[in-house]
Amino acid sequence: MTSKTDLFPMPPAQHTAEGDIRHVGVELEMGDIDIDSLSRLVADHVGGTVEKRSRYVHTVTGDPAGDWEVELDFAYLKNKTEAPADDLGELAEDILRFGAEQIVPLEIVSPPLPIDRLQEVNELIDRLREAGASGTGGGLSYAFGLHLNPETPATDAATITHHLQAFLCLFDWLKKRAKVDMTRRLTAYIAAYPADYVRLVVDPAYTPGEADLIDDYLAFNPSRNRALDMLPLFAHLDEKRVRAKVADKRVRSRPTYHYRLPNCEIDRPGWGIHEAWADWVMLERVAAEPEKLAALCTLFQTFLDEPFALFNEGWAERVDRWLGEHFPR
Repeated sequence: MTSKTDLFPMPPAQHTAEGDIRHVGVELEMGDIDIDSLSRLVADHVGGTVEKRSRYVHTVTGDPAGDWEVELDFAYLKNKTEAPADDLGELAEDILRFGAEQIVPLEIVSPPLPIDRLQEVNELIDRLREAGASGTGGGLSYAFGLHLNPETPATDAATITHHLQAFLCLFDWLKKRAKVDMTRRLTAYIAAYPADYVRLVVDPAYTPGEADLIDDYLAFNPSRNRALDMLPLFAHLDEKRVRAKVADKRVRSRPTYHYRLPNCEIDRPGWGIHEAWADWVMLERVAAEPEKLAALCTLFQTFLDEPFALFNEGWAERVDRWLGEHFPR
């Protein structure tokens, strides 16, 4: 019988190049629960204390890994302070807040958690489900997602390039397995990489240094709105280079990949982050074996050059078969 902890496979590299255990940040978007109830639930789960920074942003302190954030993910409301306002201003804010809560998610942002603590997030999700929180399928306007922020095992250009190549080769497979909700597909938040960039990077001969790797990415992707957002990692490596091309203040420097593709299906019984995590670990397994990765890149190039690719067997199906042959689970 599979135990709960067995749901979380370990990646090939469990430690960073410095020898520290790797960490993963988790972001969960949801609706149908108020911020006070949500922050109290998180605090109770981690044994922490709620600090209300505003009506729309709460911090839960007390976790050894760091602070948890609970917030309404809406820039105007989030930036409001608790300064006194006149009655008309308060009424307008209440109306705006009510409207926002119908379509804008509440979000839980964990601190970077050691990879051996990920099961605790599933336990928190069980409590959220019991409290009535809804995920992606809870409403027609609920384009809610799960974001994983796995710390990169190393920050050299070769390691990062291999992870990018693995993601591009596995993207159709990941999207099919994630069953990405139509509402989320209609938004720009999880856009695919441009075709010309895909062709550039999946060439097995693509071996850029750090500067070229970042410059190529910024030339094609000066936006956070990618299913795999590399801007936080590249800002960590060379913030000045990134800020010269991307003015978005939401880009925060950190040594992680920002994987944004999966739905957040809190209200589905049995759902947890283990599903998306297992698929991400498969990506890391492919990235960790350069010879097999190069072979997959070559197969993908061949597929992209097929004159009637749309009418042939899909790439996701081919990848699934290839993974079964080379990376059995």
